Amino acid sequence: MHFADIDPKDIPPPPTVDEVAGLFSVPMMSFVAQPSLQELAVGTTGSSLNGGETTLDSVSLTYTLWLNPLDRNDPVNLADLSDSEREALDAPPVRPLPDWMMERRELMRYPMLWEAVLTTRKSDAEWQTPESTLVRHVNHVLMNAFREQRVVGGIPGELDSPVTERHIQRVTLPVDGVDVPSMQIDSDPNVYAVGADLGDRILTAVVSRDHLSSVTMAFVTRGLA
Repeated sequence: MHFADIDPKDIPPPPTVDEVAGLFSVPMMSFVAQPSLQELAVGTTGSSLNGGETTLDSVSLTYTLWLNPLDRNDPVNLADLSDSEREALDAPPVRPLPDWMMERRELMRYPMLWEAVLTTRKSDAEWQTPESTLVRHVNHVLMNAFREQRVVGGIPGELDSPVTERHIQRVTLPVDGVDVPSMQIDSDPNVYAVGADLGDRILTAVVSRDHLSSVTMAFVTRGLA
């Protein structure tokens, strides 16, 4: 069956953050609740042993950013879109879309923090360390969310000036109301990043410098009061 033959209204909505959290073997981390941020989407990576059942290895949270959360109709909230992007969103969809797609389509008018908070399950792999996980998260966001500024060549292209572990500095970070030993990368021109080893999992977060002043870099185990 070709995708073009599928009625968009028959496509089910993606799993909710709560549904994914229920499948994850470790607690999921998120930003502390703050008026400027609204959970938009959840992403996952997984692996399987010998083709068996897939296990979630990491879960990422993408957020919509509200620059004026008290008035979401304020034009200051709108993202800096190109004329072609704005025209595409203003035009009616080519085919009727289900409500969840229309809601996502409308939210594309606003800035988002793409895969900003990542929770990674600890594994026995020698290559996985908190430091390597933070570096991979930063370069992943740069490669996908900053392609025009940082990627050279065609798809997939090559990331210009990727971060490395030598860019990591030791800091403390508020997690569940307690300052814990953490890491930061504060040398990249496009993003600021932090991370922490939480025992059974690794927390990392990457935020565009353009939006950093609107975000409180503090974190909580999602679901805790």
